[in-house]
Formats: sequence, structure tokens, C-alpha cells
Amino acid sequence: MRFDERFIEELKARLRPSDIIGRTVKLKRQGREFVGLSPFSKEKSPSFFVNDDKGFFHDFSSGKHGDVITFLQETERLSFVEAVSRLAGEAGMQLPAEDPHAAEREQKRQGLADWMDQAQKWFAANLRRNVGKAAREYLEKRGLPEDQWERFGLGYAPNDREGLKQALVQRGARPGDLVEAGLLIAPEGGGQPYDRFRDRLIFPILDARGRIVSFGGRAMNPDDRAKYLNGPETSLFHKGATLYGLPEARRIMGAESRGEQGIIVVEGYMDVIACHRAGLPAVSPMGTALTEEQMAVLWRVSSEPVLSFDGDAAGLRAAYRSIERALPLLKSGKSFRFALLEGGQDPDDILRDKGAPALRQAMASTRSFAEVLFRREVEAEPLDTPERKAGLKGRLRQAANAVQDKDLAEQYRRDLFDRFDALFPRQPRPQPQGGRPGPGGRWRGPPPLQGQTAEGAQAMQALFRSIEPIAAALAHGALDDPERLDDHMEAVARYGFGDPALDGLAQEMVRLRFSGRTLDSAALRRHLAQSGHDAMLREVEKAAAKSGAPFLATDKPLGEARTRWSQAFDALTRAAALDEALASAKSEAHKAFDTSAFALVKAERDALRRAIKTGTIWEDSASS
Repeated sequence: MRFDERFIEELKARLRPSDIIGRTVKLKRQGREFVGLSPFSKEKSPSFFVNDDKGFFHDFSSGKHGDVITFLQETERLSFVEAVSRLAGEAGMQLPAEDPHAAEREQKRQGLADWMDQAQKWFAANLRRNVGKAAREYLEKRGLPEDQWERFGLGYAPNDREGLKQALVQRGARPGDLVEAGLLIAPEGGGQPYDRFRDRLIFPILDARGRIVSFGGRAMNPDDRAKYLNGPETSLFHKGATLYGLPEARRIMGAESRGEQGIIVVEGYMDVIACHRAGLPAVSPMGTALTEEQMAVLWRVSSEPVLSFDGDAAGLRAAYRSIERALPLLKSGKSFRFALLEGGQDPDDILRDKGAPALRQAMASTRSFAEVLFRREVEAEPLDTPERKAGLKGRLRQAANAVQDKDLAEQYRRDLFDRFDALFPRQPRPQPQGGRPGPGGRWRGPPPLQGQTAEGAQAMQALFRSIEPIAAALAHGALDDPERLDDHMEAVARYGFGDPALDGLAQEMVRLRFSGRTLDSAALRRHLAQSGHDAMLREVEKAAAKSGAPFLATDKPLGEARTRWSQAFDALTRAAALDEALASAKSEAHKAFDTSAFALVKAERDALRRAIKTGTIWEDSASS
């Protein structure tokens, strides 16, 4: 039985060598490779290597080298057909039927591939001729220097209906073959074929082995209806299984200088090129949503690819579509992370405006699949009633159930419900009597009046006694710079800012940050004022002015202010945690506590409380 080259390449693209070989050889990750003891000879030191990026194994002790098919032939004494048949079953591929014309078709495909190479050379030559002046100016404006054109195979298709056709026909091509390759268009009503790409900057599209299988073109005329145009489905090019930039991305990933950098999925040709120039391995699905086939290719290269989208509404919609398609396919070792770029900039903009280090930093700032999934469900509707909150919980359960891997589905249920609980933490029950200090000194104000809103109860508490200046200062610092909350979200959700009167304010700020809404200071204050916290904001302003908190000084650098705020907040939460520990030690369930340990904990708590009360906490944080 014969298998054509395309079938074999597709088979190997669906399988990760370390998965197949790891069933026989105990492998350990070492950098970008896996290493183990040779299955072909007895040895004490491992000299057997598997490289998933390059798709091969190499055994230094015996000199054997090959792919997964070769490995099964060598270790299990299978024939080529038997090895391919077994692997096809694992990859979910049906074996092709016996076809006496397979060799003829393969020869035909090779002929078409040769014409693709000739077309690329013709496009590249035009880019440097007079006819390519506008395309050269465009590349110059996009900041892509001439010495990079050849690296990415760029070219130009003149505004000529038969320019490419005549050039290739003169070299012996038949118009019908060029139509089949996707280079020409055959009119539906009959007539002579004509060039598909006209007045366009040309990007060659390569398969996983680095062979040109199609082209993409960017219109030079701003009035053109299609800004980008890709070649059609052909015997060479299957759009749903191809990723633009994959061979170069794999080369970058294989370079030692990039270490463990995972592959990145961006939205366009120029974004891929920008990432490659910055040393980042990137690919693009060519303007379409990621397909299951493309995801399988990505997971073969990287266990957790990064999906990069603009941080605007359109970018988020694209991210959410990717979640919908990927969710059922997730498994241990097969997931995605998200890089949501702020400010409406794409990777090419960032490289041009801020340089390669800024682009690498932007792509390193990623969010987990679960976090973006949670954000999608939170943003589906307002969460201002019990019914809508229950609806959110139902959507989270449904999303977790969409994961087909049962163990992973259970982990997603736990993670998503934990996020729900952090977004809507249970409030402590009010004391039945008038306001008085509770355990650890935390104030329990009077119970809400019947029919009184939570905001109204908070306002009553604020009138009942003034807010602690240190707590007001921490709240004020978070209002000035909401990003300060990001590293302390769970602690703020649990302890607030150290004063129960501010709990409602703290919980609303946490809810907003968890929801993914990136409000600046002014927008955050407007939202809180409109949500019934206007009076509390005024109280915070007055109390914070008495605190002497150094992080509120306007002349302090942002980095220093954030550090000082975090140090003060950590001291407050440490004191609150010690309060809880002491209260727990005194409870009925812990009567037999160690009195000496209790005394040490109490002494530490008291010292922290004095520092907070007297303001010496500022001095401590400055010297730490």
C-alpha cells in the first residue's frame, strides 16, 4: 500500500513524538527536548533525545535517528504500512483507499508546487522594480526595512490582469495548472483565466515543511473592497489546517536564545512579521477563527499557545469565539493563554512605536484560559439581581461541563466557582445589638434598618463613628491607582481596607477588577458614586487627609508609591490574620492552645496594631 506525502505529513503533524515514544521510553524534559535511556542499547547515562518541534528522535549511543514511524519500525519490528496504520488510528485519520493514480497525483502536486516557487520569485522581483514603488513606500511606512523583505519572501503583484500569467506561460506553464494552483481565476461564464492578485503586496504562505502552498495579498488601493485576499482551497493549500508563519516560528522556538517561549497566535501577516523580528514565535490563521485542525497543530508545537487579541471590544469578541471552539478540546497539557493588548495597538504598532522589548513584554503579560472564560460570562449581562447572579453561576457550570475531559472539567468547575465566590463574597452577619467592636477590634456597626440598602447601612456606619485614617488612606490609594489591587485581590475581598465601614466600597472595587473592566481612577470614582458610594467617597477623602500616608504624596514616583501602599496593606492584612488566629485559639474547639505561642502571636498583633494606630507603620515600610 502506498501513502502520498501529504497524508504522511498530516499524520505526523497530528502526533507529538514525545507522547508516542514516551510510552516506551521514560522521558524527562530538558530545555526544548526530552531525554531518556536508549531503547536500542544498554546504557546508564541517557543519550536518547526527542525533539517535538523538529519531529524526530536521535539516539547517540546507537546512531539511530528518525520520526515516530521509524521509531515503531525499529522498536516493534513493524513494517512501514503497519506503523502508519497504527499511528493513523491514534491520530483519528482514516487510511486512504488503494489508489493506482496516487503517484500520478503526487507528481501533479509537485508540478504545481514548482509553479508556486516561480510565482514567488516573480512577485519578489516586481517589488524592487519601478512598478513596486507604492508597495515599497508602504513597507517603509510600516517600518519594515529592505533587508527583511527576502527573509519573509515579500513581493508585489502589479495591477495587470495577465502579468503573472504571461510570465509563467512563457516558462512553460499551462493556464489550467495555474488555475488549479490558485494563481489564476477562471471566469464562471467562460473566457480566458486572469491573475488572482493585482496591485497587492504579496505574502507567501508556507506549509509546515516550508513549501509555498498559497499567497496572501494586501491591497494597495484603499478603495479596494477586500483589504486582504488569500488564495483559494487547492490540492496544495487547505486553509483550515495551515498557519501563516509556522516554519519561521518553529525555527525561533528551536533557537536556544528563546528558551521556553511558547508559540503566539496573532491576527495578521504584518503582526506575525513584527513578532518574528522581535524574536517571538508567532503565527496567524489568516483572518479566520482558529479551526480544530489549527489548534491540533499549535498543541503539537506548544502545550499552552498564547492567543493575542486587541484589548478593544472587537478583540474581546474574537477571544471569546476562540474560547467557544477550544473549550471542548482542552486537556491536561493542551490549553491556551491570552495576551489582550491595551490601547488599540496591535503587535506591529507596538514594535514600531516602542521597540522589540516592549512587544516581548506585552506578549509575556498573559491571562489564563479560565480567567478570560470567567470574564466572558461575567460580561454577558448585568449582575445586579439575585436572578442574574444565579444565571452567571449556571453559565459557569455549563462552561465547565463543555470540557470533555472529565477530570479537567471538575477542576474548571472548582476554579470558576472560586472566582464567583471572590466576586460575590458572603458578608459577615451584623451584630444584633448596637455598634461595638468585634473579635480582633474589627467594628460591628448597628444592624441595617428594615428596607435599608447596603449603601445606606454603610453611610449610617460612617456617621456612627469616623473611618480609621489608615484604612481611608489605603482605600484612597486604590482609588487613585486601581492597579494596586491586582496583586492583593483575595486579601481585599477578605479583609477590605481594615475598616468595616469601607467593606462595601472594597467589595465593589474587587468586583469591577474581577470583571475585567479596566477603569482609570476618574472612571472608577464615577462608577462608585453612581452606585451609591458617593457619601463614602467624601468620607474617605477627609479621613485619608489625616493619615500622613506617604503613598498619597503627589511628588512620589508611581513605583515607590505602589511599593509603600503594598507594604502598608500587607501589614494591615497581617494584623487581621493574627486577629483571626487569636480568636480561633480562644474558641471552644481550641481551648488547649499553647499559652506561650499565644502570647507571641498576641504580642506581634499588638505591635502591628500600635504601628497602624500611631502611624509608625509609614516609618517601618520606608525602612523595609
